Amino acid sequence: MPVELRPSQALKLWHDVTLDLVRDGETDLTARQMTILLTVYLEPPPHTVRGLATKLGVTKPAITRALDTMGERGLVDRRRDERDRRNVLIQRTVAGALWVEKLGDDIVLRAKHLPR
Repeated sequence: MPVELRPSQALKLWHDVTLDLVRDGETDLTARQMTILLTVYLEPPPHTVRGLATKLGVTKPAITRALDTMGERGLVDRRRDERDRRNVLIQRTVAGALWVEKLGDDIVLRAKHLPR
């Protein structure tokens, strides 16, 4: 069943969730990093630096910088594609999966408390 929100409710939800992310003091992701992370965890693999760059319409170095930061936080991992050594595969991690799951839980909780 689709959820219907007024624009003001959608913005309030986005505000509250991002505020929670900033306040938690742990992992404060940029919009680019968040998009990459959700792409890796919500869309079927394989994910490559080249593929993510194409999907987001940014350069491969921009993806690499974002992955460096997320890798330091344990949210994703990278390895060379054994079939095509030119490709770098982006892999999910347990820490990343838990972070994305917590984000989903926070969104659901915040949505329940939206003003009607």
